[in-house]
Amino acid sequence: MRLFLLSGERSGDRHGAGLMEEMRALRPDVEFHGLGGAEMHALAPAIPDWVEEAGVVGFVEVLKKYGWFKKKFAGTMAHIAELKPDAVVLIDYPGFNLRLAKALREGGYRGKIIYYISPQVWAWHRSRIPKMGKLLDLMICIFPFEKDLYESSGLRTIFGGHPLVEYHRRRRTGGTRKPGLIGLFPGSRRREIAKHFPVLLQAAQQMKVQRPALKFVASAASEKLAAIMRGMAAEFPVADLTIETGTAAALMQRVSCGAVASGTATLEAAIHGLPYCLIYKVSPGTYLAGKLLIRVKWLGIVNILAGREVVREFIQGRCAPKPLAKELLRLNDDSAARAALVQELEAVVATLAGDGAYARAAAAIVAEAGETV
Repeated sequence: MRLFLLSGERSGDRHGAGLMEEMRALRPDVEFHGLGGAEMHALAPAIPDWVEEAGVVGFVEVLKKYGWFKKKFAGTMAHIAELKPDAVVLIDYPGFNLRLAKALREGGYRGKIIYYISPQVWAWHRSRIPKMGKLLDLMICIFPFEKDLYESSGLRTIFGGHPLVEYHRRRRTGGTRKPGLIGLFPGSRRREIAKHFPVLLQAAQQMKVQRPALKFVASAASEKLAAIMRGMAAEFPVADLTIETGTAAALMQRVSCGAVASGTATLEAAIHGLPYCLIYKVSPGTYLAGKLLIRVKWLGIVNILAGREVVREFIQGRCAPKPLAKELLRLNDDSAARAALVQELEAVVATLAGDGAYARAAAAIVAEAGETV
């Protein structure tokens, strides 16, 4: 069996690797090709790591790299045409992957096209759902409400459960939280660091004035990003601040509370029972474009699943030092508020049917690619 997998972000790379391990257990003869990140590349050298370049977010940011993406797109089409895989498995990353699915169908590709981790078009472009039904053979979604939404358009859909739940439960340290230790999670991309970390540092400065005993720990996704963050910390110095690399999951289980950049990390925080607030800041052009497209009341997936603001959101203009300092002090000081939030997070995570998610998705992909398990 020959499969072409495509992921363009760190979170998708992790899920792609989880899928690959389960598919290899089902079919030891499976051959993997595609584009992904470090984890997918480690399992299959034929999959290069392009995530550092490909994982940009925002309309303006993508436009700046239009020429690079156009070249990658053409190269990917040519590669698939040469390989003739049994199936193309598209993992999240909708801006690139949905265009690729359309181009493959128009170009005469006859294999199966499977989408894993359904794009959140329900939030910003529901009119695309019927079009996706004509392009894809199978959708494997990770949120329970998505199944009916996609199937209403005629697209065969499986709710596989959210794989992050299983992934992080296996990695729980079992440690206890440290009172007075505040976690700062500015994001895993350079653009996110540039927008969020200076604000978090200034919020920490204000908090230290009010609570001198507080300590802070910031999470960096790589040593390269950690170096950038250290430079910012020199500009906005905070006493008792440390920056750790590659320990986000462990930190989410150790800190008293935290501020988490919008994205996959907010769900990870919920899985680990971290009392947190959500932050998000982008360029003015990207924000205005998003306001025109987004059709949901909240940005955070926990709030979307709950149907109300469980986690307080600090977006764009509200993502400022003073309101963030006030919220983090509330979460740190009010034990009843922390306990109530943790209970609500647990209730939301319980709806995601996470145990066995990779195995269910892998079995569905192998079957759809034309083989029986």
